[in-house]
Amino acid sequence: MSRLFTLAFLAQSLRIGLPYLAAAMGGIWSERAGVVNVALEGTMLVGALGAVIGTTTSGSPWIGLLCALVAGVVLQLVHGLAVLRGHANAIVSGIAINLLAAGGTRFLLRSFYDSASNSPSIPSLVRRSSDASGSALLASTLLDPSTWLVVTCIAVTVFAFSRTRFGLRVLAVGESPAAAENAGVSIDRTRLGAVVCAGLCAGMAGAWLAFDQHQFSSGMSGGRGFIALAAVIAGGWRPGRAAFACLVFGAAEAAQILFQDQHWVPHHLVQMLPYVVTLIALAGVIGRSRPPAALGRN
Repeated sequence: MSRLFTLAFLAQSLRIGLPYLAAAMGGIWSERAGVVNVALEGTMLVGALGAVIGTTTSGSPWIGLLCALVAGVVLQLVHGLAVLRGHANAIVSGIAINLLAAGGTRFLLRSFYDSASNSPSIPSLVRRSSDASGSALLASTLLDPSTWLVVTCIAVTVFAFSRTRFGLRVLAVGESPAAAENAGVSIDRTRLGAVVCAGLCAGMAGAWLAFDQHQFSSGMSGGRGFIALAAVIAGGWRPGRAAFACLVFGAAEAAQILFQDQHWVPHHLVQMLPYVVTLIALAGVIGRSRPPAALGRN
Protein backbone atom coordinates (compact mmCIF):
# COMPACT_ATOMS: atom_id res chain seq x y z
CA MET A 1 0.00 0.00 0.00
CA SER A 2 2.97 2.31 0.56
CA ARG A 3 3.36 2.50 -3.24
CA LEU A 4 0.16 4.56 -3.34
CA PHE A 5 1.85 7.40 -1.46
CA THR A 6 4.77 8.07 -3.75
CA LEU A 7 5.69 10.72 -6.29
CA ALA A 8 5.54 8.06 -9.00
CA PHE A 9 1.90 7.32 -8.16
CA LEU A 10 1.04 11.02 -8.17
CA ALA A 11 2.73 11.49 -11.54
CA GLN A 12 0.97 8.45 -13.03
CA SER A 13 -2.41 9.60 -11.70
CA LEU A 14 -1.97 13.02 -13.28
CA ARG A 15 -0.73 11.59 -16.58
CA ILE A 16 -3.58 9.10 -16.83
CA GLY A 17 -6.20 11.64 -15.72
CA LEU A 18 -5.38 14.25 -18.38
CA PRO A 19 -7.35 12.71 -21.29
CA TYR A 20 -10.29 12.14 -18.94
CA LEU A 21 -10.15 15.82 -17.97
CA ALA A 22 -10.22 17.09 -21.55
CA ALA A 23 -12.99 14.72 -22.64
CA ALA A 24 -15.07 15.53 -19.56
CA MET A 25 -14.93 19.24 -20.38
CA GLY A 26 -16.27 18.35 -23.83
CA GLY A 27 -19.09 16.39 -22.24
CA ILE A 28 -19.96 19.34 -20.01
CA TRP A 29 -20.12 21.75 -22.97
CA SER A 30 -22.46 19.49 -24.89
CA GLU A 31 -24.68 18.31 -22.07
CA ARG A 32 -25.04 21.68 -20.37
CA ALA A 33 -26.43 22.84 -23.72
CA GLY A 34 -28.96 20.00 -23.66
CA VAL A 35 -27.30 17.61 -26.15
CA VAL A 36 -26.67 14.14 -24.70
CA ASN A 37 -23.19 13.10 -25.78
CA VAL A 38 -22.14 9.46 -25.61
CA ALA A 39 -20.01 10.07 -28.71
CA LEU A 40 -17.01 11.25 -26.66
CA GLU A 41 -15.44 7.80 -27.01
CA GLY A 42 -15.48 7.88 -30.80
CA THR A 43 -14.39 11.51 -30.87
CA MET A 44 -11.31 10.70 -28.80
CA LEU A 45 -10.49 7.84 -31.14
CA VAL A 46 -10.80 9.98 -34.27
CA GLY A 47 -8.81 12.77 -32.61
CA ALA A 48 -5.99 10.35 -31.81
CA LEU A 49 -5.81 9.12 -35.39
CA GLY A 50 -6.00 12.68 -36.68
CA ALA A 51 -2.99 13.58 -34.54
CA VAL A 52 -1.00 10.66 -35.94
CA ILE A 53 -1.93 11.24 -39.59
CA GLY A 54 -1.25 14.97 -39.29
CA THR A 55 2.11 14.37 -37.63
CA THR A 56 3.36 11.68 -39.99
CA THR A 57 2.20 13.60 -43.06
CA SER A 58 3.61 16.99 -42.11
CA GLY A 59 6.45 15.98 -39.83
CA SER A 60 5.17 18.40 -37.16
CA PRO A 61 3.29 17.27 -34.02
CA TRP A 62 1.74 20.74 -33.84
CA ILE A 63 0.10 20.13 -37.21
CA GLY A 64 -0.96 16.76 -35.83
CA LEU A 65 -2.58 18.50 -32.87
CA LEU A 66 -4.46 20.82 -35.21
CA CYS A 67 -5.67 17.82 -37.25
CA ALA A 68 -6.86 16.14 -34.05
CA LEU A 69 -8.90 19.20 -33.09
CA VAL A 70 -10.41 19.46 -36.57
CA ALA A 71 -11.28 15.75 -36.60
CA GLY A 72 -12.94 16.05 -33.18
CA VAL A 73 -15.00 19.05 -34.27
CA VAL A 74 -16.12 17.39 -37.52
CA LEU A 75 -17.28 14.23 -35.78
CA GLN A 76 -19.12 16.19 -33.09
CA LEU A 77 -20.78 18.36 -35.74
CA VAL A 78 -22.09 15.19 -37.39
CA HIS A 79 -23.57 14.21 -34.04
CA GLY A 80 -24.95 17.70 -33.40
CA LEU A 81 -26.54 18.05 -36.82
CA ALA A 82 -28.05 14.57 -36.61
CA VAL A 83 -29.65 15.43 -33.27
CA LEU A 84 -30.60 19.07 -33.81
CA ARG A 85 -31.48 19.15 -37.51
CA GLY A 86 -32.25 15.49 -38.17
CA HIS A 87 -34.08 15.07 -34.83
CA ALA A 88 -32.30 11.77 -34.24
CA ASN A 89 -32.26 10.23 -30.79
CA ALA A 90 -29.03 11.47 -29.16
CA ILE A 91 -28.18 8.07 -27.63
CA VAL A 92 -28.66 6.28 -30.95
CA SER A 93 -26.66 8.95 -32.77
CA GLY A 94 -23.84 8.73 -30.23
CA ILE A 95 -23.64 4.95 -30.49
CA ALA A 96 -23.62 5.19 -34.28
CA ILE A 97 -20.81 7.78 -34.10
CA ASN A 98 -18.78 5.46 -31.86
CA LEU A 99 -19.26 2.52 -34.22
CA LEU A 100 -18.35 4.72 -37.19
CA ALA A 101 -15.21 5.88 -35.41
CA ALA A 102 -14.19 2.35 -34.43
CA GLY A 103 -14.59 0.99 -37.96
CA GLY A 104 -13.47 4.13 -39.77
CA THR A 105 -10.20 4.45 -37.86
CA ARG A 106 -9.32 0.83 -38.64
CA PHE A 107 -10.04 1.47 -42.33
CA LEU A 108 -7.91 4.63 -42.38
CA LEU A 109 -5.16 2.92 -40.41
CA ARG A 110 -4.92 0.22 -43.06
CA SER A 111 -5.20 2.75 -45.89
CA PHE A 112 -2.43 5.03 -44.58
CA TYR A 113 -0.10 2.56 -42.88
CA ASP A 114 -1.07 -0.89 -44.23
CA SER A 115 -1.81 -2.08 -40.71
CA ALA A 116 -5.01 -2.90 -38.85
CA SER A 117 -3.48 -2.49 -35.40
CA ASN A 118 -0.79 0.18 -35.08
CA SER A 119 0.57 3.26 -36.79
CA PRO A 120 4.26 4.19 -37.04
CA SER A 121 5.79 5.93 -34.05
CA ILE A 122 5.37 9.71 -33.78
CA PRO A 123 7.11 12.31 -31.61
CA SER A 124 5.26 14.16 -28.87
CA LEU A 125 5.06 17.93 -28.64
CA VAL A 126 8.16 17.96 -26.45
CA ARG A 127 11.00 15.47 -26.05
CA ARG A 128 10.45 13.39 -22.93
CA SER A 129 13.08 12.03 -20.58
CA SER A 130 13.79 8.30 -20.63
CA ASP A 131 14.16 8.36 -16.85
CA ALA A 132 11.38 6.25 -15.31
CA SER A 133 11.56 7.78 -11.82
CA GLY A 134 8.54 9.53 -10.34
CA SER A 135 10.16 12.96 -10.33
CA ALA A 136 11.19 12.63 -13.98
CA LEU A 137 7.70 11.48 -15.01
CA LEU A 138 6.07 14.33 -13.12
CA ALA A 139 8.47 16.88 -14.59
CA SER A 140 7.99 15.64 -18.15
CA THR A 141 4.21 15.72 -17.69
CA LEU A 142 4.24 19.26 -16.32
CA LEU A 143 6.60 20.48 -19.05
CA ASP A 144 4.53 18.97 -21.85
CA PRO A 145 2.57 21.66 -23.75
CA SER A 146 -0.33 19.24 -24.22
CA THR A 147 -0.75 19.10 -20.43
CA TRP A 148 -1.25 22.85 -20.32
CA LEU A 149 -3.61 22.71 -23.27
CA VAL A 150 -5.78 20.35 -21.23
CA VAL A 151 -5.56 22.75 -18.28
CA THR A 152 -6.61 25.51 -20.69
CA CYS A 153 -9.69 23.47 -21.66
CA ILE A 154 -10.69 23.36 -18.00
CA ALA A 155 -9.95 27.04 -17.31
CA VAL A 156 -11.81 28.22 -20.42
CA THR A 157 -14.81 26.06 -19.57
CA VAL A 158 -15.02 27.40 -16.02
CA PHE A 159 -14.53 30.99 -17.17
CA ALA A 160 -16.98 30.72 -20.06
CA PHE A 161 -19.85 29.43 -17.94
CA SER A 162 -19.41 32.14 -15.34
CA ARG A 163 -18.26 35.21 -17.24
CA THR A 164 -19.06 35.06 -20.97
CA ARG A 165 -22.26 35.71 -22.88
CA PHE A 166 -21.90 32.53 -24.94
CA GLY A 167 -21.39 30.39 -21.84
CA LEU A 168 -24.46 31.84 -20.18
CA ARG A 169 -26.47 31.21 -23.34
CA VAL A 170 -25.33 27.59 -23.32
CA LEU A 171 -26.55 27.26 -19.74
CA ALA A 172 -29.84 28.94 -20.66
CA VAL A 173 -30.67 26.65 -23.59
CA GLY A 174 -29.78 23.65 -21.45
CA GLU A 175 -32.11 24.67 -18.66
CA SER A 176 -35.01 26.44 -20.38
CA PRO A 177 -34.95 26.57 -24.19
CA ALA A 178 -38.29 28.36 -24.35
CA ALA A 179 -37.12 31.17 -22.08
CA ALA A 180 -33.84 31.47 -23.99
CA GLU A 181 -35.69 31.65 -27.30
CA ASN A 182 -38.01 34.34 -25.95
CA ALA A 183 -34.89 36.31 -25.02
CA GLY A 184 -33.70 36.15 -28.63
CA VAL A 185 -31.19 33.30 -28.27
CA SER A 186 -30.94 30.87 -31.19
CA ILE A 187 -31.24 27.44 -29.59
CA ASP A 188 -29.81 25.35 -32.44
CA ARG A 189 -26.96 27.77 -33.13
CA THR A 190 -25.98 27.89 -29.45
CA ARG A 191 -26.15 24.12 -29.11
CA LEU A 192 -24.06 23.62 -32.24
CA GLY A 193 -21.50 26.05 -30.83
CA ALA A 194 -21.39 24.02 -27.63
CA VAL A 195 -20.97 20.81 -29.65
CA VAL A 196 -18.01 22.42 -31.47
CA CYS A 197 -16.44 23.14 -28.08
CA ALA A 198 -17.06 19.52 -27.13
CA GLY A 199 -15.28 18.40 -30.30
CA LEU A 200 -12.28 20.60 -29.52
CA CYS A 201 -11.97 19.20 -25.99
CA ALA A 202 -12.50 15.55 -26.95
CA GLY A 203 -10.16 15.94 -29.93
CA MET A 204 -7.55 17.32 -27.54
CA ALA A 205 -8.06 14.25 -25.33
CA GLY A 206 -7.44 11.97 -28.32
CA ALA A 207 -4.34 13.93 -29.32
CA TRP A 208 -2.98 13.60 -25.79
CA LEU A 209 -3.39 9.82 -25.96
CA ALA A 210 -1.60 9.63 -29.32
CA PHE A 211 1.32 11.78 -28.19
CA ASP A 212 1.58 9.98 -24.86
CA GLN A 213 1.73 6.55 -26.53
CA HIS A 214 3.68 7.88 -29.55
CA GLN A 215 1.35 6.09 -31.96
CA PHE A 216 -2.21 5.19 -32.78
CA SER A 217 -3.43 1.72 -31.96
CA SER A 218 -6.83 0.31 -32.84
CA GLY A 219 -9.36 0.99 -30.08
CA MET A 220 -6.82 2.92 -28.02
CA SER A 221 -9.49 5.10 -26.36
CA GLY A 222 -10.33 1.99 -24.35
CA GLY A 223 -13.58 3.25 -22.83
CA ARG A 224 -12.07 6.53 -21.62
CA GLY A 225 -14.82 8.54 -23.30
CA PHE A 226 -17.48 6.68 -21.33
CA ILE A 227 -15.55 7.11 -18.08
CA ALA A 228 -15.21 10.83 -18.83
CA LEU A 229 -18.98 11.00 -19.29
CA ALA A 230 -19.37 9.20 -15.97
CA ALA A 231 -17.16 11.89 -14.42
CA VAL A 232 -19.47 14.55 -15.85
CA ILE A 233 -22.46 12.88 -14.21
CA ALA A 234 -20.61 12.21 -10.95
CA GLY A 235 -19.57 15.86 -10.90
CA GLY A 236 -23.12 17.09 -11.32
CA TRP A 237 -22.36 18.61 -14.73
CA ARG A 238 -20.03 21.14 -13.05
CA PRO A 239 -16.48 21.59 -14.42
CA GLY A 240 -14.65 21.65 -11.08
CA ARG A 241 -16.39 18.62 -9.64
CA ALA A 242 -16.07 16.70 -12.90
CA ALA A 243 -12.34 17.48 -12.96
CA PHE A 244 -11.99 16.09 -9.44
CA ALA A 245 -13.86 12.93 -10.48
CA CYS A 246 -11.51 12.53 -13.46
CA LEU A 247 -8.48 12.72 -11.17
CA VAL A 248 -10.04 10.08 -8.92
CA PHE A 249 -10.58 7.79 -11.92
CA GLY A 250 -7.00 8.50 -13.04
CA ALA A 251 -5.74 7.52 -9.58
CA ALA A 252 -7.77 4.30 -9.75
CA GLU A 253 -6.18 3.41 -13.09
CA ALA A 254 -2.73 4.29 -11.75
CA ALA A 255 -3.38 1.99 -8.79
CA GLN A 256 -4.33 -0.75 -11.24
CA ILE A 257 -0.93 -0.38 -12.94
CA LEU A 258 0.92 -0.43 -9.61
CA PHE A 259 -0.89 -3.54 -8.35
CA GLN A 260 -0.47 -5.60 -11.52
CA ASP A 261 2.71 -7.22 -10.22
CA GLN A 262 1.35 -7.83 -6.71
CA HIS A 263 0.57 -11.51 -6.22
CA TRP A 264 -1.62 -10.93 -3.17
CA VAL A 265 -4.25 -9.23 -5.34
CA PRO A 266 -6.09 -11.36 -7.96
CA HIS A 267 -5.14 -10.14 -11.43
CA HIS A 268 -8.72 -9.94 -12.73
CA LEU A 269 -9.77 -7.82 -9.74
CA VAL A 270 -6.92 -5.41 -10.43
CA GLN A 271 -8.07 -5.00 -14.03
CA MET A 272 -11.61 -4.20 -12.83
CA LEU A 273 -10.50 -1.46 -10.41
CA PRO A 274 -11.06 1.66 -12.60
CA TYR A 275 -14.49 0.45 -13.68
CA VAL A 276 -15.52 -0.52 -10.15
CA VAL A 277 -14.54 2.95 -8.92
CA THR A 278 -16.59 4.46 -11.77
CA LEU A 279 -19.67 2.41 -10.85
CA ILE A 280 -19.32 3.30 -7.16
CA ALA A 281 -19.04 6.99 -8.04
CA LEU A 282 -22.15 6.84 -10.23
CA ALA A 283 -24.09 4.87 -7.62
CA GLY A 284 -23.26 7.55 -5.07
CA VAL A 285 -24.79 10.37 -7.10
CA ILE A 286 -27.85 8.64 -8.61
CA GLY A 287 -30.92 10.44 -7.33
CA ARG A 288 -28.92 13.34 -5.91
CA SER A 289 -27.33 14.84 -9.01
CA ARG A 290 -29.67 17.01 -11.07
CA PRO A 291 -28.95 17.08 -14.83
CA PRO A 292 -29.69 20.16 -16.96
CA ALA A 293 -33.46 20.46 -17.18
CA ALA A 294 -33.57 20.33 -20.99
CA LEU A 295 -30.97 17.58 -21.41
CA GLY A 296 -32.11 15.31 -24.23
CA ARG A 297 -35.01 17.55 -25.25
CA ASN A 298 -34.76 18.83 -28.83
